[in-house]
Amino acid sequence: MTAWEDLVTTALLGTDRRPPTTGRPCREAPVALLDEAAVATVRRRAGLRPAPAARRPEPAPADPRPALPAAAARRLAMLLSDRSGAAAGGRRGTSPDLMELLPQWLAAANARGFAAPPQALPALLDAARGRTDLRPAALAFAGPRALWLARLNQDWRFALRASPGGGAALPGPEDTDGIRQLWQEGLFAERVALLAALRARAPETARELLAGTWATERAEDRLMFLDSLRTGLAAGDEPFLEQALSDRSRNVRTTAAELLSALPGSALAGRMAVRAGACVAVDHTGDGPVIAVETPPECDPGMERDGVVAKPPTGRGERSWWLGQLVEAAPLSGWPARLGGRSPQEIVALPVADGWQGELHAAWCRAAVRQRDAEWARALLGVPGAPEAGGPGAVSLAERAKLLGTLEGGERAGWVAGFIAAHGLSEAFQLLGVCAVPWSAPLGRSVVDALNIARDAGSYPWSFSGVMGLAERCLDPAEAGRLDALLAIPDEREDASPGAGSYWAEAFQRLVTTLRLRAAMLTELDGRAP
Repeated sequence: MTAWEDLVTTALLGTDRRPPTTGRPCREAPVALLDEAAVATVRRRAGLRPAPAARRPEPAPADPRPALPAAAARRLAMLLSDRSGAAAGGRRGTSPDLMELLPQWLAAANARGFAAPPQALPALLDAARGRTDLRPAALAFAGPRALWLARLNQDWRFALRASPGGGAALPGPEDTDGIRQLWQEGLFAERVALLAALRARAPETARELLAGTWATERAEDRLMFLDSLRTGLAAGDEPFLEQALSDRSRNVRTTAAELLSALPGSALAGRMAVRAGACVAVDHTGDGPVIAVETPPECDPGMERDGVVAKPPTGRGERSWWLGQLVEAAPLSGWPARLGGRSPQEIVALPVADGWQGELHAAWCRAAVRQRDAEWARALLGVPGAPEAGGPGAVSLAERAKLLGTLEGGERAGWVAGFIAAHGLSEAFQLLGVCAVPWSAPLGRSVVDALNIARDAGSYPWSFSGVMGLAERCLDPAEAGRLDALLAIPDEREDASPGAGSYWAEAFQRLVTTLRLRAAMLTELDGRAP
């Protein structure tokens, strides 16, 4: 137990039951406890753990970015000091959850290029330490001084691990000698950061650098380095990835095969197309065309070299497992010619014999996501208002969410709005999570209308708390004025949950208050009075 936790425990139990273990003699126990708490608070705020005297650290680096407007700095302090999001259970009332607004505030501040106030850095690092989702935006906003502080406090070391090369400066693209030296002599984190930076601006240089030392790298390092090739993946990477198919590490081979299958023109994609095409065909012998499926009889060495995992997970049949991997890796562009010149929509609409539709469509879903094929994604999603909420091809909400990720933002939001209008909110939570923030006007209206319908129907209000929380963070703040009509407590139906009306009124009041607060946050960051 740390000294601070010891003080907190004493305060909670009372000094009569647990006298302070430290403090000056001849002081009353409550006063001694407060004295120690004051000293400990100063230590915690200092950002430097008490230690034997040593050489003073170098001054923190300068942050050249402009300072926050005064109102925005006060708002940041308020967001960082709020702890309402940590409360467990209970009704939230009408107060906004400020900690849930912190990610949006940070994104807006970073977009405007502001520097973090120095006095806010300890609280900002503490918040990022407790929430990994905050770290990228928080560290970008905190800037170089956060790394300086992180070297002085063990609790903030995560900032060094999360920064490229542990916060070290990387050589510029023109410094070929520095790049070569860092790649050959640098720490693993520095080498990963260097490879990622080079891949973003000079993909061929990064690949050549990796190929030069590939044979001497450890298996786990090869896997991490290979993953960096996802950035800027192009046909020029194919020869290197083909060599990696013979790697002694199965994980490396699998990753190389996945990357090659994302290149529709690669030799591996061609081999997979031949294998998958031998398993799937159109049968015209019946009353109408039907897709017939013939699973592969075995997983031969060539299939394994191309990334097919021979042993299925528990509960899966071998041959269906092999079939799914072949179809997933085959280029989607080849199926229309293979299946009678039909479009993706026509292919997905065909019946599949012998109960193979779920397996086949699920594999096509994974292929559409991997190959970023929007046309196939639309076909597999189907129209959002179809009677079957699952659509013609998607087999789960998770699959639909992934397929939506291949569409442009406006089309994605429009599809989800149509889905909510047809099926309500009960199945839409995952789909809303892939939509850009703030939600488009049609999507925002569909969510608010569905919530209003649920309220008027006397639905159990707590079952919509997740969607309401999303709306607080994602609805366009301009929609606040349109929600005023929903703030009154409605007349409760006889079959409604007890107290549901007041809960709904509270939830809508909190939604409106949060939207207005978000609008004020943006106004403050722009230097205007809210």
